[in-house]
Amino acid sequence: MQPFKVKDDFTREDTWRIFRIISEFVDGFEILSSIGKAVSIFGSSRLKRTNKYYKYAEQIAYLLSKEGYAIITGGGPALMEAANKGAKKAEGISVGLNIQIPSEQKANKYVDILLDFRYFFVRKVMFVKYAKAFVIMPGGYGTLDEFTEAINLIQTERIQKFPVILFGSNYWKGMTKWLHDVVLKHGNINHKDFELFKITDDPKEVVRIIKEFYGEN
Repeated sequence: MQPFKVKDDFTREDTWRIFRIISEFVDGFEILSSIGKAVSIFGSSRLKRTNKYYKYAEQIAYLLSKEGYAIITGGGPALMEAANKGAKKAEGISVGLNIQIPSEQKANKYVDILLDFRYFFVRKVMFVKYAKAFVIMPGGYGTLDEFTEAINLIQTERIQKFPVILFGSNYWKGMTKWLHDVVLKHGNINHKDFELFKITDDPKEVVRIIKEFYGEN
């Protein structure tokens, strides 16, 4: 009888992975706990700097920073870069939560506080835990994931309600129409669930919505 050989034992790898996960949580909690009130801004990593939403993201972050909010993004290019740029221009706190992915996303140059994550779920906790609001700019699957998870957590009362704002009514109108005409029609959500998020095209309105929610107006 041949002796038992351990080779590429995934169960052993998973055991050690727990410590790596814990270390990411610890680093995130220790660093982000000192940034004060913050807003997480999400958006495409693919749109060019000439795209109108780049300027909008920069302006939104600038205005929020002037109101004392730290800006948290995914730390990458395009709209994430724009938001970090706006925060830095306003001399606010500019945070990037970078993710290690095969495409090797590199942190943009406007990030002052950078955290690198291997695990998406740890990174998601940081976005939610330290944000007073989410601003969802036009984006792809990753942006949609952050939006739907936020409103799901609020809907199921896993977290307290906070402002979730979709920016760019023309961009989001197809999705909101589908939610109304299909998802609502089939009874999978109700009319009240549409109150979980707001839609606007005005950067100043983003600030107003957040400040009004927290009674700062």
